[in-house]
Amino acid sequence: MQIGVIGLGRMGGNISRRLMRAGHHCVVFDADAKPREALAKEGATAVPSLEDVVKALADRPRAVWVMLPAGRITEETVERLGGLLEPDDIIIDGGNSFYKDDIRRAKTLAKARIRYVDCGTSGGVWGIERGYCMMIGGPKEAVDHLDPIFAALAPGLGGISRTPGRANGDPRAERGYIHAGPSGSGHFVKMVHNGIEYGLMQAYAEGFDILSNKDSEDLPDDERFVLNMPDIAEVWRRGSVISSWLLDLSAAALAKDPQLQNFSGFVDDSGEGRWTVEAAIEEAVPADVLSAALFARFRSRQHHTFGEKMLSAMRFGFGGHIEGSAPIGPEPKTKKSQGRAAPQNAAE
Repeated sequence: MQIGVIGLGRMGGNISRRLMRAGHHCVVFDADAKPREALAKEGATAVPSLEDVVKALADRPRAVWVMLPAGRITEETVERLGGLLEPDDIIIDGGNSFYKDDIRRAKTLAKARIRYVDCGTSGGVWGIERGYCMMIGGPKEAVDHLDPIFAALAPGLGGISRTPGRANGDPRAERGYIHAGPSGSGHFVKMVHNGIEYGLMQAYAEGFDILSNKDSEDLPDDERFVLNMPDIAEVWRRGSVISSWLLDLSAAALAKDPQLQNFSGFVDDSGEGRWTVEAAIEEAVPADVLSAALFARFRSRQHHTFGEKMLSAMRFGFGGHIEGSAPIGPEPKTKKSQGRAAPQNAAE
């Protein structure tokens, strides 16, 4: 299948590579020529503009995957594509856009009979090998048409045991992707996924912070322990009820740097945590843990604990996120674009 890919950063480039490995043909564009040229050497058709992406796509209906930071750049790119594509063509937003923006965009594009699919994409820098978990929203016929693309990107069954009682369930879910519902639902599910991620990470961070401070001078001598952080992380990976991929990443980070001296503890938030808390408020759903985890990230920018270094280490592990490398919080809306923005490193 032929597909255009716009945005060749950490995830967009690797999404293109995984698709090409599965036999799909990618027409790629990025404002930076270097990633375009690199993918061209690997078999992609690299072009210098959005207009050229559309011209190079011979298959009908055309499909264009936008993998850009949420906010103005995605808003403007989708708007421009809407003016270039034809009825029945499909735009996929695979970034972390705010789900209410998806609903609005889908309605606008529908006037020109262009179909819009929102795809919450999880997998970070490891997705090229592990596969991407995808939560998809949009019209059924468009999602069904794109199934070969989603199937190629998804991790598949792998070595995970099948869940008892799912014999009659949608088989796509256990292969790593779902059609969550109408426009906006894919990014809504991914938004809550990232909110949960904040809570899980914060729980690990606080636990390791307690362990690391057990040798505090404020404690009685016989209650002070010097604990081996790398060994504790490693043993918890083996048969523990709190084992997870996040713990795997933590163990790897601690094995390399037991004091996490390469991390300051400055922890960005990528926007979805804030939006998850906003959704909880709108729905009157208590979200104590998720809210506290978000506020802990705000605090990390003022005072850095060992726990916050753990958060930074985990974020670097799964997404390659560099501390303090992005603006803090969503960018303000403009009159031209209503898009809600997450910072540049939003691919958590």
